[in-house]
Amino acid sequence: MKFSAKKFYILIITLLFSSILFAQEQKIGLVSFNVLMQSSPQFREVMELLQGEFQPRQRELQAKQQELQELAEKVQKDAAVMGATERTNAERELRDLQRDVNRLGNELQEDINLRQNEEIAKLQRSLLEVVNGFAQNNGFDIVFASDAGGVLYGSQSVNITTPIAELLQAQFESSE
Repeated sequence: MKFSAKKFYILIITLLFSSILFAQEQKIGLVSFNVLMQSSPQFREVMELLQGEFQPRQRELQAKQQELQELAEKVQKDAAVMGATERTNAERELRDLQRDVNRLGNELQEDINLRQNEEIAKLQRSLLEVVNGFAQNNGFDIVFASDAGGVLYGSQSVNITTPIAELLQAQFESSE
């Protein structure tokens, strides 16, 4: 491998940049985004809103489940005295009602999950704006999320994208 003067120059500039970057005192913050979200009054408000939104459908599902349970008990109790046709019709009605209850339950759960995900996504965007504003106003260079495993905020002083892109460009040009 040939070590050219151009590569040496790029290496020196990169080392100089990184030493300048790390010589500065950095202010770093750590946020538990999940705790922040779940302890916020906005989260409680969203959960109450969703509960109210789906409460009528939950009551409907509970009524259907009660109806199913009562029908199952009636069929079980009266099965011995029912004729074959009557028993077959009662069992079919029971199966149909069970399918309705399952379908209603699945649809309700899917709708709840969809709305909850929509509202939580809005809340997360809002919380991220608050974290970014706090970090900027309080001089943080970088803020990590302890539970999300990522960076929530990074100031330009810790952003090394441009010098790395320049290094990649130089490496590409030198390999041609």
